[in-house]
Amino acid sequence: MTKLTYIAPDGTRFDVEAENGSTVMENAIRNAVPGIEAECGGACACATCHVYVDEAWTAVVGEPEAMEEDMLDFAYDVRPNSRLSCQIKVRDELDGLVVTVPERQG
Repeated sequence: MTKLTYIAPDGTRFDVEAENGSTVMENAIRNAVPGIEAECGGACACATCHVYVDEAWTAVVGEPEAMEEDMLDFAYDVRPNSRLSCQIKVRDELDGLVVTVPERQG
């Protein structure tokens, strides 16, 4: 299992164990992380699973693809380390990944 850490807008940490092949968004929903709405269910058709990837992890997570970049245009307070959590697949290399949930979605 891969360990993920979500930091909620109020600073609360949620440490979860995630299966490889799942997404960061799916694990947030399963573990009731506040602020991840995921209105489209992970289809990359909204921006309600927006997260900030911790700077130490941006290179490992990688850059968003074109479709994700287009959807990030609808997100609130987009930053260089913004990603849609539905597009980040859990894999061994992400063990210890830290993401922060923005104050609000879209």
